[in-house]
Amino acid sequence: MTQQTQPVLLSDYDYHLPDDLIARYPLNERTSSRLLHVSKNSCQDLRFTDLPNLLKSGDLLVLNDTKVIKARLHGQKQTGGAVEVLIERILPDEINNNLYKALCHVRSSRSPKVGQTLNLANNQMQATVIGRQDNLFILGFRSPILADLDNYGQMPIPPYFERKADETDDERYQTVFHNPTKSASVAAPTASLHFDDALLTQLRKKGVQIAFVTLHVGSGTFAPVKADNLADHVMHAEYAHLPASTATLINNTKSAGGRIIAVGTTVTRTLETAHRHRIHGELVEFLGDTQIFIYPPYEFGVVDCLITNFHLPKSTLLMLVSAFAGTQTIQEAYNHAIKNKYRFFSYGDAMFLEKAQYNELTTNLAHLS
Repeated sequence: MTQQTQPVLLSDYDYHLPDDLIARYPLNERTSSRLLHVSKNSCQDLRFTDLPNLLKSGDLLVLNDTKVIKARLHGQKQTGGAVEVLIERILPDEINNNLYKALCHVRSSRSPKVGQTLNLANNQMQATVIGRQDNLFILGFRSPILADLDNYGQMPIPPYFERKADETDDERYQTVFHNPTKSASVAAPTASLHFDDALLTQLRKKGVQIAFVTLHVGSGTFAPVKADNLADHVMHAEYAHLPASTATLINNTKSAGGRIIAVGTTVTRTLETAHRHRIHGELVEFLGDTQIFIYPPYEFGVVDCLITNFHLPKSTLLMLVSAFAGTQTIQEAYNHAIKNKYRFFSYGDAMFLEKAQYNELTTNLAHLS
């Protein structure tokens, strides 16, 4: 639960990052990234291959099994002007006028009008502007969308990469354990990109259990917060699913004294959303959209440790990890990472965060510098 005692300001989550520390390409091996182990009073420099030494038999590692879709398309409007489309969410298969619908971001010099046709992917795909929903366009496509995206779309790599997606991104901006039937994310659950099959096998052999949730990541994960007072920020909605089998594993692990290790902020948001819907103190299956916004001070109900990447300034993700480990601790960890030239953001290095005690958390937040 969140208890607000004084305003938490957006400016408290700003910091300066040298441009050369932004990881715009992945390393050759997924597990060769660095791992910063962060606890209340220390930062320990490790490699991601050291992760098994931080986990114990009886712990439960929870991963997000969503699959990233090739959601970015380029093309032209009927007027000839260039247009870029990013599919945010494919709508249920209610085919109207022989069109398959999706909510999309559309970038062009002038916004297309209702009724206009967009020719995309070298004319391999056509979309008609049906209407608007908030800041998104409703586009109607003439054939099933997912199949065409697999053939003609581009991986929706983050804008701060400042480059076009290539074949390497097709593999590396996707987790090794994604579920092919859960194709809906337009951004990767990036903390999971560090895992390969060999590391997962090593963890299982040590007695670490592994379970899955699903959160389909939206492009809002890259959107900066604009409200000066965080209490005024409206979180974007994302689909989340905690299966009954994973809920049972979590309940049993807690009862046996094991720890819940969330891999990424998407898993954390899914589990903490489900915690709000527990029955008789136990987690049960949760299925639906979540708009949970976690920022200090916040009392976590499920997650004990968090594996995560380094996050953008003024982002909701930076606020979440500050709520988890403590703002002062995160400030010191980020300063340490910058000083020691860690790689930042989606293809960057990782952190292993120990949860701060709730009564130790403070809302007197200092600027990250």
